[in-house]
Amino acid sequence: MVVLLVLQTLWLEPSYSQQPGSPAIEKEVSKQEAIYRSRGEEVPEGYVVDRSFLAYASILSSDFDRSLASLGPKDRWLDIGAGEGHAILDYYAPRYDSMHPEGRERRGKKARAVAISIEDRRTPRWHETAARLEADQIRYLSGKRLREYSREELGQFQLITDVIGGFSYTRDLPLFMEKVLGFLELNGRFHTLLLDVLPEHAINRTDYPDTLFLTEIANADGSDASVCSWLKSIACVEVTCESRMESKRPIEIYRIHKVCNNVAVPALALLRFEAGTPPPRRFQLRKPSPASPDRTGTTR
Repeated sequence: MVVLLVLQTLWLEPSYSQQPGSPAIEKEVSKQEAIYRSRGEEVPEGYVVDRSFLAYASILSSDFDRSLASLGPKDRWLDIGAGEGHAILDYYAPRYDSMHPEGRERRGKKARAVAISIEDRRTPRWHETAARLEADQIRYLSGKRLREYSREELGQFQLITDVIGGFSYTRDLPLFMEKVLGFLELNGRFHTLLLDVLPEHAINRTDYPDTLFLTEIANADGSDASVCSWLKSIACVEVTCESRMESKRPIEIYRIHKVCNNVAVPALALLRFEAGTPPPRRFQLRKPSPASPDRTGTTR
C-alpha cells in the first residue's frame, strides 16, 4: 500500500527564479487550481481521491489506528483532504468492528466524523451511509480550504488526519499548522505524512542524490533543515517522526500530540511552488517581524 501511495506522486520540472507573489508562482497556483477542479479523465496521475481506511492505517503511524479505535460516540474525527470520504465510510462499515473487536463496546455508535475537501467528491455510497446514520453523525464540507473555516464552524476534534491532503499541498505551511492545532483538542493527535522529504536523521540532501524533494525547508542561512525539526520547534506539541524508504525514496510519517494551548508556530517564507500532485515546495525559516500581526489569532 505504501508503494502504491508513493508511485502515485507526480511533479513538474523545477524553476528556481520564483519569488513570493511573483507571476511565476501565480501561474503555478492557477495550474494547481485546475488540478483541484479536475474530473474523470482530466484528473492527473497522482491526484488520488478514493483512499480507503486500510490505506490510512498502512501508511500513518500505528498509533492512528489505536487512537481511532479508542474514540467513543462523544468524540470527533476530522479528515482533511478526504476526497470521496472512503476512510470515514470504511470506519462506519461492519468490517471495521470485526477488525477492531477491542473497544467495540465503548465505541457504541462510534465517533462523529467530518470530511473536508476542496471539491465535493461524494459518491452514492456517502449519501447512503449518511442516510442510515443519525443526523450529523458524518458531515462532508467542501468549497473552502481549511484556513477559511473558523473554530465556531468546525468545533474541535480529538483526532485529525491528513493523508497527502492540505499538509502536502498548502502554500502556507505555518498557517495550516496553526489551523490544525486550533481545531485539535488538548491531548488530541494529528496524523499526517510527506512523500519525498529530507528525513530528520539525514545530514544533508547529498544522502539522497537521486531524490527530487517535494517539500523542503531551509534555515535562515540557506542550509537544509528538516520538516521534522521544524514541527518539533512548534510550542505545545510533542512530535514523533518515522522515516521509511520505498523504492529508494524517503517518506516521513508524523504524529503530533497537542500538550498545551499556547501554540506558537515558527514562521516560514515560501520560496518556490510548482503545480503538481503533490506540488514541489520550498520554504525558508524567518524570524517574525515585531510589527507583523499575530497570526496565531487566525487559528481560532
